[in-house]
Amino acid sequence: MNEVLKKIGEFGIVPVVKIDDAKDAVPLAGALAKGGLPIAEITFRTEAAEESIRKIVSAFPDILVGAGTVLSVDQARRAKDAGAKFIVSPGFNRKVVEFCMNENIPVTPGCSGPTDIEMALEYGINVVKFFPAEASGGLKTLKAISVPYGMMSFIPTGGIDTSNLAEYLSFSKILACGGSWMVKSELIEKGKFDEITQLVREAVNLVLGFSLAHIGINGDNEDESLSIAKRFTAIFGFSLKEGNSSNFAGTGIEVTKTAGPGKNGHIAIKTNNVARAVAYLRRNNVEVDMNTARYDGDSIKSVYLREEIGGFAVHLLQK
Repeated sequence: MNEVLKKIGEFGIVPVVKIDDAKDAVPLAGALAKGGLPIAEITFRTEAAEESIRKIVSAFPDILVGAGTVLSVDQARRAKDAGAKFIVSPGFNRKVVEFCMNENIPVTPGCSGPTDIEMALEYGINVVKFFPAEASGGLKTLKAISVPYGMMSFIPTGGIDTSNLAEYLSFSKILACGGSWMVKSELIEKGKFDEITQLVREAVNLVLGFSLAHIGINGDNEDESLSIAKRFTAIFGFSLKEGNSSNFAGTGIEVTKTAGPGKNGHIAIKTNNVARAVAYLRRNNVEVDMNTARYDGDSIKSVYLREEIGGFAVHLLQK
């Protein structure tokens, strides 16, 4: 997969931004980055789009900036010249697609049915925008459409917000979701960039879905492991579950039979998507030990952080 599209998949969300005044572009980009989502699709629905892209690219070179609602080759060319790294169109425009392919810039044309998808396949495109998502039947329709097109990935946009984002992203054929709820035009116009940062942070947290899975305590041997687990069950009434390599007291306390990672043990954190979590942590300068990664096919299912926190290793697990 193209590296730009791969990064979009790592973010999981693409903020779809309408900017009426280019002076708001840099503060908006700063709010996105501060909220943990350094990516933006600037729509060509206003005259300020081109200059906004140029300003963001200049001020924040690490932010992945693309152009949306691109309806013509002229707009695509202007977006590219301004520094856009990807192009998004609401429908399948052959001229726009051909221009982007000739210029080697990723394009995700809008598709809402099999005919559109087959047009994309003719051009070797395997990631498309599913638009308008909710108005076209939502996730139910998308799942049905994807059955004969297993090679395709989708970026659904239109009607997606905090109420359905997690459900959409749980479908493996969805690369990311586009949305504007965290970057509404009125918030930008009124300069409420702190509020945008908070909404973005909430959206990122929703995508990642971090939650405590269990605490792992290092036992020295089988007898000690069982003794510790039984003590917790005796005090708190947890159920005892004996295993080959560890024993559990309820679902929240694991006691290993041999010392594992971490001075005292490990803390297991569940996440909606380990790959996205790893990308997020790396963006925030948290090192992950990929030598500890376990996979199910091509999908990463678990991995440890390099650092210990309070004497505990930290283990990321797929929900």
